[in-house]
Amino acid sequence: MFDLPDDIQEIQGLARDFARKEILPGAAARDHGHIFPKEQVRQLAEMGFLGMFVPEQYGGAGLSTLAYVVALEEICYADASVGVTMSVNNSLACWPILAFGTEAQKQKYLPDLASGRKLGCYALTEPDAGSDAGAQRTKATPQPGGGWALDGNKIWITNAPYAQVAIVYANLAPEERHRGVCAFIAESDWSGFKVGKPEDKLGITSSATSELSFEDMRVPAENLLGEERQGFKIAMATLDGGRIGIAAQSLGIAQRAFDLAVAHAKSRIAFGKPIGANQAIQWMIADMATRIESARLLTWRAAVYKDGADKARASHMCSMAKLAASETANFCADRSLQIHGGYGFSKEYEVERLFRDARITTLYEGTSEIQRIVISRAYLG
Repeated sequence: MFDLPDDIQEIQGLARDFARKEILPGAAARDHGHIFPKEQVRQLAEMGFLGMFVPEQYGGAGLSTLAYVVALEEICYADASVGVTMSVNNSLACWPILAFGTEAQKQKYLPDLASGRKLGCYALTEPDAGSDAGAQRTKATPQPGGGWALDGNKIWITNAPYAQVAIVYANLAPEERHRGVCAFIAESDWSGFKVGKPEDKLGITSSATSELSFEDMRVPAENLLGEERQGFKIAMATLDGGRIGIAAQSLGIAQRAFDLAVAHAKSRIAFGKPIGANQAIQWMIADMATRIESARLLTWRAAVYKDGADKARASHMCSMAKLAASETANFCADRSLQIHGGYGFSKEYEVERLFRDARITTLYEGTSEIQRIVISRAYLG
């Protein structure tokens, strides 16, 4: 597959038009003011982009992972902060409920998440459980009448300040590490569910990120996601989809950085000619273009595998896509800033925002180092 099917090209065009007309014009102002994109998220919901692979019977668009990553790249081309909000709701909130939830859970939560009536978040990371996700210290204590009480803290939770639904991981026996982890569906208005102050981040500043804490938060028995002690498996499976979402986000950032670099190389005159006439600039452009095309094809292939073409290879292919695309985003943002020279260092120029936004892509949803571990294990065992 080298060309997108016609129906996915239509989705790509729809996302591109919306992103460039409705998202891009206000991206700088939202970034500088750390303003959450409420209106843009509402519009994404109306377009069906918050529940793209949720089946129509649960209020979603019923589309493929490939359609999702193609649309998400276009959104992130305009503003990665809007894109990551969309990504978390699709990949990390809707997907685990769809994949592991009971029929009652699907009917209760998916229509609201897919329609944007409610926003979702994913509460896995803790102060001492980042790359080592099995080291969950948030405690799940069984209650005599059924259900659990949750106590603990989560950090770096995207969408948390505005989310009404959270996929939360807690441990029945922290000393057993990943073997005791359970997954739960929690609601933000429950007693004991507390949201911390928004984080002041280097990049993606208009996305909302904060700490979550749980103090004797009671979770009813019907809100266990999957089976007891299956939480680590659910978390790792969910992160495959999260990683392919970050790959798409990275492609959007990279492509925007590239396009700005090409435009500047054509228009900037130095020593009586456009700087693009210089071999040093030409080589930067060539390297950027090649890496973007390579990462995009890898991301599309991983999306097709995840949809069932080769599920056995899907996990490490998602890691490959995330690794390649995130490092491409950082490479292209760096080269684009270099091509812009001093202008690129100014907040008046968009490339400065892209440089900051790109940096997170090699960190969240698993660092580049973790991706290399996942990939190597697929071949070495």
